[in-house]
Amino acid sequence: MDTVYVVYWSQSGNTQAMAEAVGAGAEAAGSKAKVLPVSDVSPDELKSQKGFALGCPAMGSEELEESEMEPFVEQIEKDVAGKTIGLFGSYGWGDGEWMRNWTDRMKAAGAEVPGDEGIIANDAPDDAAKAACEALGRTLAAL
Repeated sequence: MDTVYVVYWSQSGNTQAMAEAVGAGAEAAGSKAKVLPVSDVSPDELKSQKGFALGCPAMGSEELEESEMEPFVEQIEKDVAGKTIGLFGSYGWGDGEWMRNWTDRMKAAGAEVPGDEGIIANDAPDDAAKAACEALGRTLAAL
């Protein structure tokens, strides 16, 4: 793809760091990356994309952030069939249930999720999580 969109919501900066790693991977593979907070993106911008990445940390009782990311996901959900969507985010408690639920939700809407799972990091992303995010960026760039 010419441009890979990486849309995220981050409170502490951990998910933002993961988003920047996805963008770096896309750029290393020769694509342009648009790494943007969810508040700066319209769902319409993603309609024409073959794929994109979404990032959100676990919030509350392992849920997506409810004021910005959840409404955004609800809006794009009807348009994701046939697209490749990379998912990522950080968490500080629990076992990653929010990511499994999010992955299942996108797959049920007809999207393909690379590796059949999202990328998660416990608190700040370590080198392995950053490498996985960079690999995701390369995968999306190859679409």
